Amino acid sequence: MCKGVEVSRIPPRMIDRYVSRGKKYRRLNYLETIHMAKVIDALGVDEVFIDAPDVNPVRFTAELVDLLSCRPRIVAEHKADVNYAVVSAASIVAKVERDRDVAELRALHGDFGSGYPSDPDTIAFLESWMKSNSSQPEFARKSWKTWDRIAVLTTLD
Repeated sequence: MCKGVEVSRIPPRMIDRYVSRGKKYRRLNYLETIHMAKVIDALGVDEVFIDAPDVNPVRFTAELVDLLSCRPRIVAEHKADVNYAVVSAASIVAKVERDRDVAELRALHGDFGSGYPSDPDTIAFLESWMKSNSSQPEFARKSWKTWDRIAVLTTLD
């Protein structure tokens, strides 16, 4: 049973900003924590179950508490989606939302594969985009290492 759903999207340019500050994974985890706090505050719940993005769930929980306006009971664990149905359900919601966003981008720009930086179809799309536009698309993360490889390939052509 679900009383509410709240989604917080993180645009590629914001992710790039956090990655460019160094300590890549630590910064991305904190960005996720900021958005988790927004969702929790918007829902106003008494209890939350979270798949902790940080290797240290205690540190993650402390950072989350500092960002919250409300004070729910927090259960933060690795692999929480295995232990708590509500976390599994949230993962499904996130996947459905991502699929919708990707479908909108495909409608605007054509097929680009999965959208993940290791996908050969995505890489081919980005290479083609660079050749045609001489710039990276605004809807893609600029901080991907994939761009370094594409830059080398497009300068060789």
